[in-house]
Amino acid sequence: MSDAVEIVIEPNRSWFRFPWREIVQYRDLLFLLVRRDFVAKYKQTVLGPLWFVIQPLMTTVVFTVVFGKIAKIPTDDLPPMLFYLCGMLAWGYFAKCLGGTASTFVNNAHLFGKVYFPRLVVPLSVVISNLGAFLIQLATFLAFWVYFKWFTAAGALIHANWFLAWLPLLLIQSAGIGLGVGLWMSALSAKYRDFSYLSDFLTQLWLYATPVVYPLSAVPEKWRWVSAVNPMSGIVESYRYAFLGAGTVEPLYLGLSAGMTVFLLVSGLLVFNKVERTFIDTV
Repeated sequence: MSDAVEIVIEPNRSWFRFPWREIVQYRDLLFLLVRRDFVAKYKQTVLGPLWFVIQPLMTTVVFTVVFGKIAKIPTDDLPPMLFYLCGMLAWGYFAKCLGGTASTFVNNAHLFGKVYFPRLVVPLSVVISNLGAFLIQLATFLAFWVYFKWFTAAGALIHANWFLAWLPLLLIQSAGIGLGVGLWMSALSAKYRDFSYLSDFLTQLWLYATPVVYPLSAVPEKWRWVSAVNPMSGIVESYRYAFLGAGTVEPLYLGLSAGMTVFLLVSGLLVFNKVERTFIDTV
């Protein structure tokens, strides 16, 4: 006769108590949700995963025409197509993480109300599943990089460098910012549905406050610290510096970016941990 297994579920009464051990125990559910997010997103579409390539390419073409040809915004002497594509590579993963986690409570209320599991599993699955889209977009960008580097006159201006070794850390930082802000939005949306509608709008505003369509070098030097407070600014410029050899990368700006990332992630986890205990009564 086997020993009985007793599982005790206790209320989480502390903001600072995170269910890390439970998340490891529910890793099978985590991977199941990762697969669901990646597969189900384009399951009933004709082009399927090609949308991961088409969307950033279409956005890049629009940016090239509007900001490069019409507005004539400088691109640090780089080919506009490659300049914007690199910026969108850095921005896209963050934006998908933010958008996917911002509606965690609202979109999964039916699931949360039926069975217990650590709620943090859902936003974590979004962050992990978006890595697949990032890798596809990275392969697309590298194809354009090879073309511009070896088959155009602008190739002499393009220089990848040692900063590429920091790419995994930059990717983790992007995930941390998207997760932290997304958890904030999710917690606020659980009580105030207005934030569900504000999420996409705020993401668009954030895009234009980040040097995606313009280089940080185009910002007057006395105001660059304001842009540097935006944690995504340092990440986008670091991507361009690593892949293209052009970008404003300074230790102070990177330090500000890292500090803001830690603040947003920790505060987002705290607020999410607080709201998850009672959100089912308000959703």
